[in-house]
Parts: sequence; structure tokens; C-alpha cells
Amino acid sequence: MTSEDVYATAKPGLRARAASIAAGRARRRRHERLFALTRVTPQSRIVDIGCGRLGLRRHEPGRDITGVDMSERPDYPGPFVRADATQGLPFADGEFDLAYCASVVEHVPRERRDAFARELRRVARGWYVQTPAYSFPIEPHALLPAAHWLAPALRRPYWRLGVAGDWEDIALLRRHEMAALFGPPVGERVGPLTKSWVSVRPCDVAERSTVPATPSDVAGRSPVPATERRNT
Repeated sequence: MTSEDVYATAKPGLRARAASIAAGRARRRRHERLFALTRVTPQSRIVDIGCGRLGLRRHEPGRDITGVDMSERPDYPGPFVRADATQGLPFADGEFDLAYCASVVEHVPRERRDAFARELRRVARGWYVQTPAYSFPIEPHALLPAAHWLAPALRRPYWRLGVAGDWEDIALLRRHEMAALFGPPVGERVGPLTKSWVSVRPCDVAERSTVPATPSDVAGRSPVPATERRNT
């Protein structure tokens, strides 16, 4: 398993070090449940949307995973496509068994999230989408209390006190927003508090359907235990 520091680009200090350790543990726990929830098999094709430097390959280097990112990733260890999902992905309908997307959708501008979600749902028969919860009191990028509850005009000067570095207008999602995009989510908790939302559509739900799924397809289900293409 390859490790990656989640806060590698953060301002150095105790907060970033502690948060990196905690985030790494959370991602490992999430990964331990991923394949049971999504019902992927060793033969499944996966697209990792917003893969960053490693993405899901950090945990599964031997899987058939295609990375997608808006930035070129010359060191990505597998097939890679540079693309903006809100503008369209160069894949056929249902080309992948699973679309994986972790801590990405909150970075997508609100007015483009419907397009992002439609494209993610179009290219895969199932999906696993995770995003930090708006209700959690610590903003997870800047590591500042209540920063995400402030209007951007107030948040921007406050942001300088955090670890995130350059300002970014990140908008965390509420439960109903996540449900509208990807179907009813479940919460990842820290004690009594919901830290992240996760929406899952298992791959085998769509085995007999060729129509791209919508969030209503998973309503009432709880989760179970352009572009440049490069191949390597």
C-alpha cells in the first residue's frame, strides 16, 4: 500500500500533522468498507474522478482504475485522462463499473454540480461519492472552527489563520444537497457528529439497465456491507 500525506501542501505545523494522521486513518477505514459497499469484483473497471496524485490507487495499485483530474498528473501510476467532468468526460455511457469520487464535489462550484453529478452517473453503473459534511464544526481544509458557516466575505480573511494556504471558496454540502446529486447518503461519524457524507450505488444494481442512473434510482436504499487520455 502506498501512503500519501493528505495535508502535504498545507502550512507546516502541529495542526496539519495531527490532521494528516487522522485523515489517513479515516481514509483507511473508508477503504476497508469500499468494496463490500459497492460490490465491485477484481475484474471491475473503476474511474477515479478527481484522483489527484494517487487517489484510490494509493490503496489498490493492482486494480483496473482510470484516473481523471483537471490537472495533468504525469506521475499517476495508471491510465489517466485530463478532463473537467462538468464539461463532459470522454467515456461511453456505463463504460465503468464504478465511479469513485472522494472529497472532490465540495470544490465544484454550486452552479456546476448538477452537470458534474450527471456526468459521473452517466459513465458508471455504480458509484461511491464522499464529501465532508457541512454540519461538522471544523472546516476540514483550513482546519478552522466554523469557517465554512461564514459568508465568503468573512471567511476569506479568517482563512489566512488556517493551514490551507491560498484562498479557495469551498462550499461543503448538506445532507439534502448530497441526496439530490447522488442519492441518500449515510454519515461517517466522529462521536455524535457527522464528519462526512457518503452516497453509494452498488455496481450490481444496474446490471440489467443500460439507462444512466439518477439519484431517485437509489432512493430508499441504504448502502450495503476537453481532454487528454494517457495509458501506462
